[in-house]
Amino acid sequence: MGPTQLATQDHGKRVASVFEMEEGFSLFSSSENPSEHTENPPLKRKKGPAPKMLGNEVCSVCGDKASGFHYNVLSCEGCKGFFRRSVIKGAQYICKNGGKCEMDMYMRRKCQECRLRKCQEAGMREQCVLSEEQIRLKKLKKQEDDQARTVVTRPNPPQTPSTSHKLTPEQLNMIDKLVAAQQQCNRRSFTDRLKVTPWPQVPDPNNREARQQRFAHFTELAIISVQEIVDFAKQLPGFLELTREDQIALLKTSTIEVMLLETSRRYNPEIESITFLKDLSYNRDDFAKAGLQFEFINPIFEFSKGMNDLQLNDAEYALLIAINIFSADRPNVQDQALVERLQHTYVEALHSYICINRPNDHLMFPRMLMKLVSLRTLSSVHSEQVFALRLQDKKLPPLLSEIWDVHE
Repeated sequence: MGPTQLATQDHGKRVASVFEMEEGFSLFSSSENPSEHTENPPLKRKKGPAPKMLGNEVCSVCGDKASGFHYNVLSCEGCKGFFRRSVIKGAQYICKNGGKCEMDMYMRRKCQECRLRKCQEAGMREQCVLSEEQIRLKKLKKQEDDQARTVVTRPNPPQTPSTSHKLTPEQLNMIDKLVAAQQQCNRRSFTDRLKVTPWPQVPDPNNREARQQRFAHFTELAIISVQEIVDFAKQLPGFLELTREDQIALLKTSTIEVMLLETSRRYNPEIESITFLKDLSYNRDDFAKAGLQFEFINPIFEFSKGMNDLQLNDAEYALLIAINIFSADRPNVQDQALVERLQHTYVEALHSYICINRPNDHLMFPRMLMKLVSLRTLSSVHSEQVFALRLQDKKLPPLLSEIWDVHE
């Protein structure tokens, strides 16, 4: 089993060609009112387990069956999720009944303002939402470090520590080819900059036309990114040995993860921004103004910061992207054995390359592979946003609908 063979989301049966890029592509889901972070510090919770439940408790907000204590209040999964989304998006709701709705399981779907007010009156705290997000990121980092140590102590790494690590002429040629292909794809995308909708200079973040232009701007950047990924994949040694169906299956399910790897390459920690097409830089607020929700913005920037801390060079990034693309556990892959053999070629090359260039950092190799685990988590968050977008009746471009099997 390859190093990235982990559980992924269900995948539709309809196969579409991702080699044709004429249609628009949207990486991000839109949000009407992106929120600003609260300045209040997170509340300190008392240590110890939550009170045991008997199984007959009801939600303090709507009266449905409670699933536990969420954000300081006994509530159901529905009200828990509603409160979290409302806080993160900074949502502003309007009641058609003057704020006098009696909240129950029926009315919770009809009036969001009264539901949110009832959540607050019941004792739900906005600070708990933010602190839980911080806890999640901390747990994710600890999980990466723990699993990295587990990987490095396995008895059968690609080569034993006592081996004198050398890159074969074939491996050196492959790495040179990957770096050259990556640079070529990047340069080619620079010529498409003039095709991108200009970023509007309207100061009002809620201006509808400006919001649409920003969303179009990011959508077109995503199109360019997809083109880069497809062009690079075609030049990977072994990729064209696969059937067209397996090529499509790998690209459809790895595209968002490769996008995030490429995004992390462009992260500037000094200004906490991500740069596209040489000099177009965007911070978290810019992402929010373009329609991306903070539920996805924060993990993107945390992942990019973590990748930046590793200080990878072009060769290491290229090899890691190749390993990610050749994941045999992707849905609808038919010749898994061939995909796994191809991936192993890149894993061995990366391992030898790191042992030669980073001889004193024995955790670097497993740490890099564990970043692919984090990408699976980010991919799941992105899929949740796509689903939420459908619930909001936000129509997605055809190509995006095909890649993530979203059928209108």
